[in-house]
Amino acid sequence: GWIWKQLFVPEEDPTSRVIGQLRSDSDRGERSIKYILSGEGAGDVFVIDEYTGEIRTLKKLDREEKASYVLQAQAINRRTNEPEEPQSEFIIKVQDINDNIPQFQNEPYVSSIPEMSPTTTVARVTATDADDPVFGNNAKLIYSILQGEPYFSVEPKTIIVTSWPNMDREARDQYLVVVQVKDMLGLSDGHSSSTTVTVSLTDVNDNGPTFQHLYAFAIPEDAAVGTTVGRIMAEDGDIGINAQMTYSLEDDLEESSTFIIKTDTVTQEGVILLAKALDFETKRRFVMAAEAVNDQPDTRFLLLEEFRDRTTLKIVVEDVDEPPVFLSPTYEWKVPENVAVGTAVGSVSAIDSDTVNKPVKVDPINGTITVTKALDRETSNWHNLTVEAKETQNHLSSSVVVFIKVLDINDNVPRLARDYQPYICEGTQLIQLLSAVDPDEPAEGHHFYFSMVPEKHINPNFTLRDNQNTAGILARRSTFTRKDRTQYLLPVVVADSGSPALSSTSTLTISVCSCQPDGHCPAGGVKALALSMGVSLQTLMGLVVCLVTFS
Repeated sequence: GWIWKQLFVPEEDPTSRVIGQLRSDSDRGERSIKYILSGEGAGDVFVIDEYTGEIRTLKKLDREEKASYVLQAQAINRRTNEPEEPQSEFIIKVQDINDNIPQFQNEPYVSSIPEMSPTTTVARVTATDADDPVFGNNAKLIYSILQGEPYFSVEPKTIIVTSWPNMDREARDQYLVVVQVKDMLGLSDGHSSSTTVTVSLTDVNDNGPTFQHLYAFAIPEDAAVGTTVGRIMAEDGDIGINAQMTYSLEDDLEESSTFIIKTDTVTQEGVILLAKALDFETKRRFVMAAEAVNDQPDTRFLLLEEFRDRTTLKIVVEDVDEPPVFLSPTYEWKVPENVAVGTAVGSVSAIDSDTVNKPVKVDPINGTITVTKALDRETSNWHNLTVEAKETQNHLSSSVVVFIKVLDINDNVPRLARDYQPYICEGTQLIQLLSAVDPDEPAEGHHFYFSMVPEKHINPNFTLRDNQNTAGILARRSTFTRKDRTQYLLPVVVADSGSPALSSTSTLTISVCSCQPDGHCPAGGVKALALSMGVSLQTLMGLVVCLVTFS
């Protein structure tokens, strides 16, 4: 049978050396047996002495490259060339030495945890060692903290980095934790390596807004509504959504209605804006409270009232030199058209509302407006004036509109509405309808009265019928012929209802016409023709002239 012991070869051994012997129990040292080696590494890694069976290494081995070799041995009788022993398989193991440094896996290590967290797992770091894990302590690893204590620690076997409880991001928001790993269970002759774990603290809302000081601003009294008065800022140690806040002004006060505040979502400042027009002479200073409140309070860390803070806000109104102010926004006066030149119509006045009043000049005298030329309502019934008031020192000015209405008086006589040319046909009763016009415009409307000129004897040919604002000329007899007479003159008096009443007299020429059957009088005159008394309605209507009365 075969005789051998377990064969080992140290890795990384640079020398050629005998590592063991294979032999048959029938070998008496006579060199009658020939030993042959085959299998993994035979001839280039391992060689056997064919006479003694000693196995020698030919080169340096690396266990991490190949940990064992499977070979076959033969023992041949040199005389008979027959096997002295059956072929047998054996294993040569490469014996490990601590020639590898432990290496961290999955670098880099980056982790984050919420601030104010209790003790918790931050990250898991893992290292491997290429040495033999079952032979000795070459691959037995142990972990420790080189940088990061006392906030972080590492458990030597479970490889868990844990944090110090209640760490504050506002004090420090990032830590670089250096973790070391050693093989040989940390013995001094072992190998080591290190890695860095970057730990960031994420923000939680554990801070409320805080005003650091009071605020005072100044704004001119003529600032437009919407003007930015100033900005205020409440400090909040948190970031992002945890630092978002809303500003407000104290309610139920004149101050809070004169100003408004909005939150600038980018800078988290409170922007104070003017909401109403200011007047230095009315109110010169505003004092109010401004409040900032977190939008996302978290009662796990603070009481609800700790998520708000208040400050005092003072706004001073600055005086601005303003133009004079008229006592009325407009003026409207009435004056009769027959008023005498030089008559005072009315007075305007203006004041300077500034604290330091300056002389105001309305006109060279005292703001009294007088009539400088005769008025005629029928020419212009309204006069619109613009009056300017100017400070004498800095020439600031303002203006006001004055409306003057000219009132009507009865200063125009009434007249017939047009140049009437009446004519008469035989048998006609109504010769002409008359109307009148008057440029005046009495408040109660026009009332005209028509009459004939008084004579000693009654006019035998015509009479006048007053219809209230119109009149009709009527024939007093039935037959008129051009043979007897071609024209008649008729004076007519028109009077108005004014006080005193005015009148005018117009003389009408009434022609005698030889009318056509339809009652029409041809132009150029016609011969005398006796007309029948039976005048048709169409003929009568042809005689009626309708006149338009204009005012």
